[in-house]
Amino acid sequence: MPVQIKRIYDAPDPADGARILVDRLWPRGLSKEKAAFDDWLKDVAPTSQLRKWFDHRPERWAEFQQLYRAELRENPAVDLLRARSAAGMVTLLYSSRNREFNHAAVLAEVLREANSFAR
Repeated sequence: MPVQIKRIYDAPDPADGARILVDRLWPRGLSKEKAAFDDWLKDVAPTSQLRKWFDHRPERWAEFQQLYRAELRENPAVDLLRARSAAGMVTLLYSSRNREFNHAAVLAEVLREANSFAR
């Protein structure tokens, strides 16, 4: 039930398992042919309003995590990801340059927490 995150611009690896793009917007400068992903779940990304407010600002990180987790509690797309991660490795793909402060990190943590409770 492992979950990891990776920038969509990074080279794919066979160990990635199911590669799922979790951004609402298509990554800049990347063709669909080069993207190497299995599925695109736009609906699991933060709402446009929350994404724009956060703007990857570290000083907003704590509040962003709380607000995004609240969105995820009401989001049925999370159940799809839980099911995928229960079946094997899932790599959540994101396009942000910021590898530390991004929504995929929060989403991965939520999925890991859910998987640990399921055991």
